[in-house]
Amino acid sequence: MNFAAQFIYFRVLKNRSPRERYRQDEDYDPFWQSYAEQLFLKKDDNKIKKQDKPAICDLHCCKDVPVRNGLIGQKPPSINPERLKDFGEEDYLNGDVKTWEMKIVSRNEELLRDALSCIPQPSSRTSLASCNKLIRFEDISAAAFKIQCGVQKTPCMYSRLSKQYGMDIYLKKEFLQYTGSVKERGVLYLLMSLPQEQQRKGVIVALDSNFSMAVAYHAAELRVPVFVIVPTGTAPARARLCRDYGAMVISYGATAKDSQLHARRLAQENGYLYLEEEDSAVYLAGLGTVGLEMYEQVPKLDAVIFPAGGHCGLLAGSAAALKHLNPHISVIGVESESFPVLQQSLKAGHPTEDQACNNHHFYGDVSGVCFGSNSLQLTGKLVDKVVAVREEDILISMLRLLEYERATVDAEGAIALAALVAGKLPELKGKRVAVVICSGNLELYLLQQCIARALTLDNRVCRFSLVISDCPGDMSKLLEILAREEARVLDIKQERTFVTSELFTVEVTCTVETRDKLHTSQLRNALLERYPRTAWTER
Repeated sequence: MNFAAQFIYFRVLKNRSPRERYRQDEDYDPFWQSYAEQLFLKKDDNKIKKQDKPAICDLHCCKDVPVRNGLIGQKPPSINPERLKDFGEEDYLNGDVKTWEMKIVSRNEELLRDALSCIPQPSSRTSLASCNKLIRFEDISAAAFKIQCGVQKTPCMYSRLSKQYGMDIYLKKEFLQYTGSVKERGVLYLLMSLPQEQQRKGVIVALDSNFSMAVAYHAAELRVPVFVIVPTGTAPARARLCRDYGAMVISYGATAKDSQLHARRLAQENGYLYLEEEDSAVYLAGLGTVGLEMYEQVPKLDAVIFPAGGHCGLLAGSAAALKHLNPHISVIGVESESFPVLQQSLKAGHPTEDQACNNHHFYGDVSGVCFGSNSLQLTGKLVDKVVAVREEDILISMLRLLEYERATVDAEGAIALAALVAGKLPELKGKRVAVVICSGNLELYLLQQCIARALTLDNRVCRFSLVISDCPGDMSKLLEILAREEARVLDIKQERTFVTSELFTVEVTCTVETRDKLHTSQLRNALLERYPRTAWTER
């Protein structure tokens, strides 16, 4: 009898559709419809066969199989918004991993299809146009789940600089990504969202920026053909890095514009997808995952500081995530006083082209023009404040990170901390603040110059000139004063021929290192007392 009941129940259950079987289940979510149908799929020929979908982590982690992007056919039902509304509560911060998986990530075919709508069709796929819609929190959540196996979850650590600036500072160390830049997040999600046909044809980028290096690395990891066109004057080390990542590097043209035109021409002729850093919804969603991670890593945040400038995708995408999770978190952007592109664009209400940066190699991507209306609209709506800092503040910020955090970063990575160094945000005293250190690709020939200049600006390296008699023992008396004041001599020069003072004198120029501004003042007073005509070289 029991066997007969089981047999009848099985026959009835088999004749029902997957939706009917789950209709009485309060946990039923149409987001998992494809999985439920696969469990109860009939074996007769009257049913439509479903495509096998690989695990999302395998899209990046498994290198022995072709890259796939989920379903591109029939559109699945929409996600139930009730599954997302409660995300960000304290139970998530306390380590409830199940809450993260069930409410945020799940399966993301619809979100990815929304992202793919921003990409041109194969007939005209030569560039990645900006998408004219704002990103949603669901897009950022989908990006976080899909790229989790391909990028580092970088630490957000308490900084030794906290006591010096009177606040709890947490540094989000995105320069620890494989290519040294946060751009990997947006690039990986962008590449994984491309159609398979375009992945087989390949992509092409121009210039030697952080964006190009991220494309070179992750495209090669996903087995997507990648070409990088750089100007002939590009530093050999940067070109070599792109080759080591697996890209085909071509030197063409004397300027960046020549390289970009050549890359577009090759893309049109060969069917490659020309990628450049724009504010498409896919790219912004990938960058916005930084905000998700910081919210998880640092509970009870009061403010988050991001680099801004023309390329403000990181600021815009992360602000969308943070403001959704906690509207009371202050989101602040920092750009350079030399080219306040973002502030001017916000004031004008549309992207503006500021004057060209004269020091592009130092500032990197921060010096670019405002590249789209999506980022600008998100920034104007969600960002609480945008401040500008001087070049001197950025250099001192680089010095502080090197000394206190043992982090060698470039101007783009140090500009967010420069707002605290310059005292631009006094309202954050005593609060919990996270600072994004987004890039560490400082070229070697710039490293020595930046550190030397920063030490001078910080009143720790000074130079003075004085005239002493050219007699035995006078030089030793000068050195005794320097030793008594505990100043370290870096360089000393003597000039006897071209001296305008009296005969048998020597002009001595010394470069010394001191502890701080107070120590420099004490040394100066001691020298003026012994040599009243001492001349100090101003910064």
